[in-house]
Amino acid sequence: MAARCRHESRWRQHITEPCVFDNVVQGRTQAHMVLEEEALVGFLDYRPVFDGHTLVVPRNHYATLAEVPKELLGTLLAAGRRVAAAQQAVLGAQGTFFALNDVVSQSVPHVHLHVVPRRFGDGLRGFLWPRHRYPSEEAAAALAASLRAALPLA
Repeated sequence: MAARCRHESRWRQHITEPCVFDNVVQGRTQAHMVLEEEALVGFLDYRPVFDGHTLVVPRNHYATLAEVPKELLGTLLAAGRRVAAAQQAVLGAQGTFFALNDVVSQSVPHVHLHVVPRRFGDGLRGFLWPRHRYPSEEAAAALAASLRAALPLA
């Protein structure tokens, strides 16, 4: 538990400091740009899962998904879709893996969409964490109902 608390504290400390993605957006840190638009940029991940792995990030700094303006979310996903199409055209990718961590496992405290080109048989297998089944259909239904009741208004 203590290790998680130290990591959380370190992550929260970086929220107010310029992050590496802010530096990329502002041209202070070099990156291999794939996409440059008014609200977003996309650049190659320096440690890709597969070649062409691109990060799409808002130009403005938003540390968490809750901070991102609603109207930017669609723009972010649409940009990811266009990057995926380019990966298919250039790399022959057969599909795409999209990922967006929010706080936990988010190594840079700046919202970013991973767009990872995929091919059948590439060795990447689903989610990289343990999965389980609900104890019963009733338990799943009760949890779904609780989540529905807690949804913020659109």
